[in-house]
Amino acid sequence: MTQSSRAIPKGYFKSVLQHDVPASLVVFLVAVPLSLGIAVASGAPIAAGLVAAVVGGVLAGALGGSVVQVSGPAAGLSLVVVQLVQTYGWRATCMITLLAGLLQLLLGAFRVAKAALAVSPAVVHGMLAGVGVVIALSQLHIVLGGKPQQSALENILELPSQIINNHSHAVLVGVLTIAVLVVWTRLPRVRAVPAPLAALIIAAATAAVLGWDLTEVDLSAGFSSLEGPLLPQGDWHAIAGAVLLVALLAGVESLLTCVASNRLHNGPRADLDRELAAQGVANVVSGALGGLPVSGVVVRTTANVRAGARSRWSTVLHGVWVLVFTAFFAWMIALIPLEALAALLLFIGVQMVNLAHARNLRNHREMPIYFVTMVGVVVVGLAEGVALGLGLAALLALRRLAWVSVSVRQAGERWRVVVTGSLTFIGVPRLTDSLAAIPPGASVDLDLNLDFMDNAAFEALHTWRLDHERTGGTVDVDELHGEWYAPAVSGARLRAARTPPKHERWWLPWAYRHPVGGPAQAANGLCAYDEAADGPEAPAAATNGEEHAEQAGKAMPDLLEGTREFHRRTAPFVRPLLHRMARKQTPSHLFITCADSRVVPNIITASGPGDLFTVRNIGNLVPRASSAPPDDSVSAAIEYALKVLEVRTITVCGHSGCGAMAALLGETPELPALRNWLRHGRQSLARYVAFPGTEEDEGPLDRLCRANVIQQLDNLGTHPAVAELVRAGKLELTGLYFDIAAARVHVLDPQHYSPVPELRPS
Repeated sequence: MTQSSRAIPKGYFKSVLQHDVPASLVVFLVAVPLSLGIAVASGAPIAAGLVAAVVGGVLAGALGGSVVQVSGPAAGLSLVVVQLVQTYGWRATCMITLLAGLLQLLLGAFRVAKAALAVSPAVVHGMLAGVGVVIALSQLHIVLGGKPQQSALENILELPSQIINNHSHAVLVGVLTIAVLVVWTRLPRVRAVPAPLAALIIAAATAAVLGWDLTEVDLSAGFSSLEGPLLPQGDWHAIAGAVLLVALLAGVESLLTCVASNRLHNGPRADLDRELAAQGVANVVSGALGGLPVSGVVVRTTANVRAGARSRWSTVLHGVWVLVFTAFFAWMIALIPLEALAALLLFIGVQMVNLAHARNLRNHREMPIYFVTMVGVVVVGLAEGVALGLGLAALLALRRLAWVSVSVRQAGERWRVVVTGSLTFIGVPRLTDSLAAIPPGASVDLDLNLDFMDNAAFEALHTWRLDHERTGGTVDVDELHGEWYAPAVSGARLRAARTPPKHERWWLPWAYRHPVGGPAQAANGLCAYDEAADGPEAPAAATNGEEHAEQAGKAMPDLLEGTREFHRRTAPFVRPLLHRMARKQTPSHLFITCADSRVVPNIITASGPGDLFTVRNIGNLVPRASSAPPDDSVSAAIEYALKVLEVRTITVCGHSGCGAMAALLGETPELPALRNWLRHGRQSLARYVAFPGTEEDEGPLDRLCRANVIQQLDNLGTHPAVAELVRAGKLELTGLYFDIAAARVHVLDPQHYSPVPELRPS
């Protein structure tokens, strides 16, 4: 295979002709009217918008990090450009665009594109909405036959006079253009033609037929009317700020569009740094040729994907079509009324106030940022509005990071305090006020569910605890999320990134929840517990964890501590559920398992209250119905489960390292009752002897433990009620095997009492 054949996949050119060429024509038809309108709104030469469309399509499309993103002049930048043109002139604005491109190229080379995504989307959407309002207000005056004012506020103040005094042909063509834009997408048969193009064609044709007196777009000179960039004159600080503003706004809009484009197609994911560098190259060339600033555009990108584009050829070709059209058919643009372009921009400006974005921001409580940015852009200016939005976003982020909730309530003779959030100096007044409500000498359960705690908060909390204990009270501190208080008491240095999250406590043994030495040593016990799970020193860590658990277990008084924790932690959550289940149980399984303390049915089956009707005994044995003397304990459970509870599944669950099976393999211990009970396991021992071992065996004990599960399923079949329901297909028998060391549950194959292949541990 040659190198060229490896580089170009089979059928590549066929895909380009079938998908990308038609898509490029659709995008071209969308891009031309939008580019013309944005040039008008920016106060730039008409050809500048077409130059930006060509350069954005060809260069940014060929070099960019996204295969479907379409770049060109963007309405979001028009407000910046019009201010630059008014301040420095058009040629100086081209130089600012060129310098902004160099800055973007530099930022892309240093791979900082992802940093732009740290800008709050609420600020970006608010900025675009504000720009849309400004564009709509200014273009509305042109549609009404007048001239736009210098600011949005002046446009609002002059609007009544404009409406009353101007009723020229401009109003008619503007209303016609907007009407076509609104209705066109709702007409199924003509939807293939882009609405902006259709609106301009219909408006131009109507104006020509009826002889309306309108202003025509002058593009007779084509690209030759453009002049090269010129160094701006004035305050270099302001010029540098303008370069930075254009670079950042165009870059952020391009990167956000790039990220959004990833959700529109299933092709290669976008490279943001490459995209930013490509936007820089496009802006350098566009500025040098006298074009508008270039950025990724959502409208054209969406149209490109919906038209079926598969590769970057669609974007590149759309730029080529714009170039060909301008070079050979520029005379057609002169037929478009300027007022129709203004109506198109008015429609686009209104669409930039995106209500869908507003609803999403409302769900995340970021609407204040959106509105402050939008109003700031409209009233004060683009840069100032963005700065106001960023400032408010930072303040709200700090407020959320410093948020803390303190709940104090009395539960019987004890008081419970729950502190949630980030406990910093800002929350100290709330904390101390809440703790002051607890009377001296009271017993207090203090639950800390904290993301962070600074020194001021620790000092306030620790001082209160010491003072409260001096009055004869008790304070039991429990940290539910992260260890902040206990290490601070022991003098350990806290690092937020290295502070391990707390384990969920409900499944941990008591020894790991309440070790000797208090909260500080609790963290050490949990660390030993974690280290026992993996790592090169796992055996030693496991031994340390076991020694720690053994010492801690001696300190546990009795079950009362566990019940107290249940009342504090779990009861409030399960009480509504248990209240509904109080009069009747409806379990789905009869679960027969060993009494071994390491086997917890609800953990290994992820079940809850009411799911399992459980029988536990030594060795998970099911005495046969014909056993003499009969065993009524297990039989009664089977009878009740089938006849009263109407379960449809019986599961027998054995486990590794079973002591009862070890006793069957060796001498029965001198425990008469146990020796008498283990007579029900003799059939399991016979099955073990009759069948040879398999490669899954980890030794004789492991094989006997699994053979015992299958034998107990056979023993279940000796009970008439079980056999009858199994034959009728109304009852299912299942064998499980719990490998304690691996913490894996296997479903056993009844024929060979080995794990079912697809459920074996990986």
